[in-house]
Amino acid sequence: MKKGQCLDSKRRNILKMFLPGFNVSSCSVPPYLYSCLFSKPFHLSINLSLNNKDKAFIANPSTGSKANSANTRSVNGGEAINGDQTALQKHVAFFDRNKDGLIYPWETFEGFRAIGCGIPLSVAAAIFINGVLSWQSRPGKFPSLLFPIEIRNIHRTKHGSDSGVYDTEGRFVPAKFEEIFHKHAPSSSNALTSKELSQMLKSNRIPKNYYGWLAAWGEWTILYYLCKDKDGFLHKETIRSAYDGSLFEKMEKERRSSHKAK
Repeated sequence: MKKGQCLDSKRRNILKMFLPGFNVSSCSVPPYLYSCLFSKPFHLSINLSLNNKDKAFIANPSTGSKANSANTRSVNGGEAINGDQTALQKHVAFFDRNKDGLIYPWETFEGFRAIGCGIPLSVAAAIFINGVLSWQSRPGKFPSLLFPIEIRNIHRTKHGSDSGVYDTEGRFVPAKFEEIFHKHAPSSSNALTSKELSQMLKSNRIPKNYYGWLAAWGEWTILYYLCKDKDGFLHKETIRSAYDGSLFEKMEKERRSSHKAK
């Protein structure tokens, strides 16, 4: 295009779109600019097709780090499970017996009893878990003598020396879950023995992280002795369901059914 040659209306509108400050009424458009914009057929395409998950995300962007459906959805290597709760929130929600978002020591006790733990262990679990996790889950708040745990902040209580299956926001990380069995289950790719479990706990230890060692040992030991099969195997699907809390619901229902049958 030579200097002094004016744009037609279509090209003038395109120029307005990309260069709102440019004097499009002028006939002095630089040749290089004309070449960039108009030397080839101009086509602008925007794909606005959205699936239901994307529409839900746009409608409620605050859930961006969580899933927007019952199916798992990957976010930064982790996944959120079952609606807008993370896997870790689902894991502990079973112990929130009245579903008010807080877990008190007596609810922890009741939850452990519901899955088959004896009274001494349930008492010890309630004292230790609520005593340690309450203040961690209530940042900026004055300590409460009732020792409640806030489920929405449960990711703040994540300890070291763990398997890494929960990420820093409490989401489930499938690759880390599979790693448990790739690394530590030579006898069976879908289950852990007591010895393999002990070796896994040792390999996960962070030096001098004694609280993390104790917490991880307690969690896995209770799970193993409650859920191992008759051959001493703790199965992959059992462990998987423990991470999202569905195992606890199942265990409680089975115990209720067995009591009714007696």
